[in-house]
Amino acid sequence: MATNLALDDRLIEEARRIGRHKSKKEAVTAALQNYVKQHKRMRIIELFGTIDYHPNYDYKAARYRRTK
Repeated sequence: MATNLALDDRLIEEARRIGRHKSKKEAVTAALQNYVKQHKRMRIIELFGTIDYHPNYDYKAARYRRTK
């Protein structure tokens, strides 16, 4: 899908150089992927402390289970 955007050329060029991207499109795509990942991480972090575990659940026991 073709999209026309008014973006800061200096900023895109800096991102392209820092990320060692071959093109502006590559740099913008990488930036968008990182943006999406970061927001997904933030949503996961918001869940910390909101999940109630069964009082008898032994989270340490799972660390030492051997798989055969």
